[in-house]
Parts: sequence; C-alpha cells; structure tokens
Amino acid sequence: MEYLPAWMFLALTILLMIGFPVTFTLMGTALCFGLIGFGWSFFNLLPLRIWGVMRNVTLMAVPLFVFMGVMLERSGLAEDLLDTMGLLFGRLRGGIAISVVIVGALLGASTGIVGATVVTMGLLAVPTMIRRNYSKELATGTVAASGTLGQIIPPSIVLVLIGDIVGVSVGDLFVGAVLPGLLLVGLFIIYILIVAISNPKAAPAISSAELAALTPRVLAKRVVKALIPPLFLMLAVLGSIFAGIASPTEAAAVGAVGATVLTMANKKFNMSILREVMHTTLRLTCMVFIILCGAAAFGLVFRGLGGDSLVRGFLGGLAHKYSHGMVLAVVMGLIFIIGFFLDFIEITFIHVPVLAPIMIDFGYDPVWFCILLAVNLQTSFLTPPFGFSLFYLKAVTPPEITTGHIYRGIIPFVLFQLIGLAIVVFYPKLATWLPQLVFG
Repeated sequence: MEYLPAWMFLALTILLMIGFPVTFTLMGTALCFGLIGFGWSFFNLLPLRIWGVMRNVTLMAVPLFVFMGVMLERSGLAEDLLDTMGLLFGRLRGGIAISVVIVGALLGASTGIVGATVVTMGLLAVPTMIRRNYSKELATGTVAASGTLGQIIPPSIVLVLIGDIVGVSVGDLFVGAVLPGLLLVGLFIIYILIVAISNPKAAPAISSAELAALTPRVLAKRVVKALIPPLFLMLAVLGSIFAGIASPTEAAAVGAVGATVLTMANKKFNMSILREVMHTTLRLTCMVFIILCGAAAFGLVFRGLGGDSLVRGFLGGLAHKYSHGMVLAVVMGLIFIIGFFLDFIEITFIHVPVLAPIMIDFGYDPVWFCILLAVNLQTSFLTPPFGFSLFYLKAVTPPEITTGHIYRGIIPFVLFQLIGLAIVVFYPKLATWLPQLVFG
C-alpha cells in the first residue's frame, strides 16, 4: 500500500502510451485505485472536487481566450501582417524568416492558440519561403517554432492553467512571461541570422527589383495598417491587466470583444463566421475541462494515497545527497522528456500539481518556477513523435515538404529553446523583475 501511488502513476503512463483517451484514462485510473485505497467512501469526495473545479472563476478565462484566438484567426489580419512584415525585412538575408518569428510573437500575444497560429503561417509563409528558395528545413522549423510562442507570450492559456493549479496570480505570470518570451524571439532571430551568414543560399533576401516598386511611404503606410490591429488587441488585454483595471478573466472578455470588433473592421464578420468560432470554442473548451475533471479526480486519489509524500521523499533525498539545483535539473529534464510523448495539457494537469508545491516548499520563487514550466512545456509542441505543431504544419504544407524536413528543421529551434530555459534558470530576475516592478 505504501507504493500504491507509484503503481497508480505507472498504470496511467502505460495506458497513455498505449493510446487510451486521456480523460478516460485519468478518470478510470482514479476510480480503480480510489476504490482500492478508500473503498466506496471515495465517491463521497469526488463530486465535491469536480464541483470545485467547475466553480473556479479563474478558469473562465480559458473559453474567452480561445474565442479571442479563433475569432482573430478568422479575421484575415494574420495574412496582412505576414505579407507586410515580409516586405519590411525582405532586404535582409533571412528577412522573411525573421518576419515569421515576429508575426508569430504578435499572433501569440493576440491569440495564444498554437494550432491557429501554426496553420495560418504554414498556409501563408511556407509556400512563400519555398518559392523564394529558402531551405525547406529552415522554412518549416521557423514556422513551427514561431507558432508555439503563444504558449509563453501572454495572454497564454498555459499560464492561466498553471497559475490556477499552483495558486499563483495569473496577472503575475502574464507580466513575468513577457521578458522570457522576448528572449526566445531574440534567440530564434539570432539562429536565423547565423544560418543566413553561414549559408546564404538557405535564406536569400527578396530581390531588389521586387522591392523597387515599394516606396518608403507606401511601405510605412502598410506597416502601420498591419500593426495597429494586433497592437490594439495586446494593449486592450495586457494593458488592462498591467494597469490594474481588469483581472485576467475580465481582460479575456475584453480580448474576446476586441477580436470581434477587429473582425468587423476587416469586413470579415458574419453569422456563419460567428457560428464557426463559437462551435470551435465550445469544442476546445469542453476538451480542456473534461481533462481537467479527470485530472482533479486523479490528483484527489494520488494525494490521498500519499503520492505527494512519496515524491517529496524522493526529491528530498536528491536534495540532501546533491543540491536543490540538482533537483531542479531533474524536474526540468523530466518535464522535457515527458513532452516527447504527452500533450502540454496532460502534463499541466498530471505532473504540475505534484511537482510544483514540492519545488516551492524547497524555496523556489513560485512565479519564476511557473515561468520555467511554461518555457519547458513549449518544447512539447516541437519534440517528435507527438509534437502537435509538427502535425499541424505537415497537414497544411505543400506535398514536397516531407516529415523529415520538418523534424530536421525543428531540432535547432528546440536547442535554442533549451538555451533560453537555461538563461531563465540562471537569471531568475528575467521572470521576477517585471512583476515586482508592476505589482510591487
């Protein structure tokens, strides 16, 4: 019985690897081991736990941010932004790839939905870069990596979920994620510049003849027109949080309304679009919350059986034998490896509730540790065999793009993400300085 939580976790892992649906696996494992550990009285506790999840006000931000992202993706603003930024940076070698990174960051700050960003940029940017003789690996890797920036650049659904699970202010996490998110943007651009310098044929500039038709005044007008909508949405959502006017949940509602207004302004809004957006929002929200209910049941049984004490004892033994730094390295390595096989939602709901409280008890800053988790979880979208960004991208790229091109292209970006994670580990102020400045 002492090791029942370990057997429970092992059973969950095996079932997930076999391919059973996440929700049924979580709930089924919880029910079986709950009956073994607590008997029929377990069913007296379970409804209260699930009811507590459904009454959580913070989680209201999830459907609102999903609605905002899907509506913005339907607005057509991403296409205008990508074309304009490509012309702006086209004079540089690798300029189109740099513009993709910047557009990915702007869309991430406007939508926060990886699937929408990757699909949109995959449809628009990859054919353009291939037509301009970009390396297939660089083109696909840039789009896949840039599309995941919405997981760390606020407003991010991952940060909302982590903040609620760990008990950290979502506003603090949003503010704290700004500098690490910009750090990743900078690292991606540095890699593209390195490729452009070392192998100019892999990242050519736009021909001067093509750019000659664009006068500086026309280009400036296009840039302003393309940048104002996403900047307006960022200001509406993040500005209201930073200024203390709105909570993250209220800011999510502001973002949903703002995205709808922008779609109307771009003359793309109609009842058909609204139905599609609402249907997609409902489907994604139901997926998140049904997994959350299963994770709540799993967490109830795991903690009730003493799983926290078991993990705490293991990590405490590592800390005593080596150091707290070694424990942090083990936890980050574990999250990274699990990301090869599980989705970020599954990791957030299964592993974070167990690991985060223990690490905070070891004296780590909660905001900093949550940002580390978010940066680490971002890599789960890119690591094969189950990197969702890779699946999204393969579905929309031209036939000449193979899975091998995508996998080879993403490896350098994963390495640069790990470099970014290491920088945030060694310089915690990157995650904590801005929240202290804004909120005290």
